Amino acid sequence: MVRIGGLASGMDIDSLVADLMKAEKMPLDKLKQNKQVLEWQRDGYREMNSLLFSFRNAAFDMKLTSNYRARTTNSSNAEKVTATATSAASQASYSISKVDQLATAATKVNAGAISASGQKVDPSKALQDIKDSFANTNFNWQTGTVKNQTVTAAADGTSFKLTLETGQVLKNFDKDAIIKVDGKSFKLVTGTPQAGEAALDTDGNLTFGETIKKGSVIKADYVIESTDQYFSFDMQTHTSTGLKKENFLIQGTESLTNVFTKVNSSSLGVTALYDSFSDKITLTRKETGDFNMGGNEIITSAGFLNNVLRFGSGTETGGQNAKFTINGLETERTSNTFEMSGVTFTLKNTFTAAEPPVAINVTNDTNAVFDNIKKFVTLYNETIVKIQTKTDETRYRDYQPLSDEEREALSDKQQEQWDEKAKSGMLRKDSILTGALSQMRTDFYSTLSSASGTSFTHLTNIGITTSTNYRDGGKLIIDEAKLKKAIEENPDGVEKLFTSNGPTNGEKGIITNLYDNLKTTMDKLNAKAGTSSSTSQQFTIGRNLSSIDNQITRFEDRLTQVEDRYWSQFTAMEKAIQRSNEQMSYLMQQFG
Repeated sequence: MVRIGGLASGMDIDSLVADLMKAEKMPLDKLKQNKQVLEWQRDGYREMNSLLFSFRNAAFDMKLTSNYRARTTNSSNAEKVTATATSAASQASYSISKVDQLATAATKVNAGAISASGQKVDPSKALQDIKDSFANTNFNWQTGTVKNQTVTAAADGTSFKLTLETGQVLKNFDKDAIIKVDGKSFKLVTGTPQAGEAALDTDGNLTFGETIKKGSVIKADYVIESTDQYFSFDMQTHTSTGLKKENFLIQGTESLTNVFTKVNSSSLGVTALYDSFSDKITLTRKETGDFNMGGNEIITSAGFLNNVLRFGSGTETGGQNAKFTINGLETERTSNTFEMSGVTFTLKNTFTAAEPPVAINVTNDTNAVFDNIKKFVTLYNETIVKIQTKTDETRYRDYQPLSDEEREALSDKQQEQWDEKAKSGMLRKDSILTGALSQMRTDFYSTLSSASGTSFTHLTNIGITTSTNYRDGGKLIIDEAKLKKAIEENPDGVEKLFTSNGPTNGEKGIITNLYDNLKTTMDKLNAKAGTSSSTSQQFTIGRNLSSIDNQITRFEDRLTQVEDRYWSQFTAMEKAIQRSNEQMSYLMQQFG
């Protein structure tokens, strides 16, 4: 539509239409104000829901036994034995009358210097380059290049295929390949593999004796034919999880340091160390204890380990269990730190039966339990203050949400001050929140039935009372001395007061009832205001917002039609005035 803006009449048609539309838009501004109020209410409800969610999580933690059965231990001689205890430990006393020996880790030291006379091995250089620097050069070198490949199982199965480049030919695939699935080694065989075994052929076909699950990572190290040099070796160790065996493929370009890195990061659980000063090497198991009764814990093989590194006639020491007597019982452990009945003991030194025994006492940690209860009571007080502050906020009804035009007329500071008052009181005296406060107070003030089996039936029994100041809104006050005394004398009773669980509310502890009732309140808030992931049709305010959005859309369409009508009328007026002016000009010319 062509709009003529006062060219003939000289009138400011734009301003006239704008002024007329201001009156027409007043209902639209009201709709937008209502929408803004609903959004503020929704955000306010969600803020309170988040507050209750955090409080309910804390209530869940307070349902756990560990908060009421915190244990502390005391050792009569911490230089010999120390102990810690979990909440599962009973209050008890233990007597360790002697420690015959401490657990040690097995260490194997090679037979002597590895370098040739007058030379010194450089552990950082390629083994192929320094092979003549070793006193024994029996590496069992072979020709070939070590390759590795990782395959992720696309589906459950037993057959997989390695991707070989054009011209690549597998060498010694029946003995020098290393196959692992998710870190677990598979024994290489030439026939039909059984569980725990794998077979590899010259075309790279890999067959397992058991089903490999989809998503499993298959790692294969293998050798292809070339003029390069490599060698292989294996090692075994006895561990707490059984006998471990690892095979290693070493390229001639790798250094002694590289070899040790591979050994140290393997499942063998040993640490290899080369001492350049003594020119000797040690292998130390990371675990303490004797896992191969009467035999060596670290088993090295002929070739590189036994010959070049001289472990063939090396000496193994350590690898023994801790031996001690506790409460009259002679026993052993593979580690100096071990757990018995929820108590973790650490043996630090040996001593004989002729010396005073070490007494370990496990008692209830009164201070820890007190701190747990005090922390929760403090959180409860903070929570009810925040909710009460929100429900007591003043509602300034003269301060409605600003329209776009009104906001433009104010400074940033004035807008902020206006919005602060306009947002105030959105949840004033809200029935869901006031009901939640009332229910929480009821949960804390309720009396626990004697059927629950506790001698404490009310918070006042353990020194927790309600503030006498009505302005505090039911805050809880702790008599610290009385609460600590209750915890010390009857920890089970305190626990039952909070966490008992029975068929009726009267048989349920304070925290049990509180936790359940908080869920009810949160469900009501979700139904009212939803969550950030809710769709608008899943909660009441959301449905109301959708309805208002539809009304706004329809009203904006109507305003467009009204504005077009005004412009059509003014345009017609302008055209009529223009024709009148033209006629008047014509007549003046005729008379003139």
